Amino acid sequence: MPEIDRQREHQANERTFLAWMRTSIALIGFGFALARFGLFLHELQTRLDEKDLPSHSFISSQSLGIGLVIIGIIFIALAVWRYNQVFWQIERGDYRPSRLLVWVTAAIVIFLGFLSIPLLLFRQTSPANSPSSRSRVERYFGKHLSTSLSLKPQTKFRLR
Repeated sequence: MPEIDRQREHQANERTFLAWMRTSIALIGFGFALARFGLFLHELQTRLDEKDLPSHSFISSQSLGIGLVIIGIIFIALAVWRYNQVFWQIERGDYRPSRLLVWVTAAIVIFLGFLSIPLLLFRQTSPANSPSSRSRVERYFGKHLSTSLSLKPQTKFRLR
């Protein structure tokens, strides 16, 4: 194989590896954000209801977020493995494309997508939507806002 063709194939292999890395980093970042946002919503609901709410559901935003982080880490390992495998196939001159990793990745992301559907459909009604909790929200934020903001008369400044 001519040297320039071999070089192009290695560069294409590196670009593919970097695409897998970007996908992995996106999954890890999205999983982290999802887990933290779920934790934030749980803490907010606990504060508004003034009691600790049990979170015993397996399918929650926190478990889905942790799952996405784990899958992202696994994808990094698979990307390194695949990059190395293709590297040696190019060097030997017997490259054989494989779609197995693409199918496995798609199946895992589809599965995690299906796990997120119950989070969207079967979410309990938000505490801010009920009339009694709306007054709790107003009392909570009103109390904290009135203590943190001091209402002083505004001073007018003149430009000379």
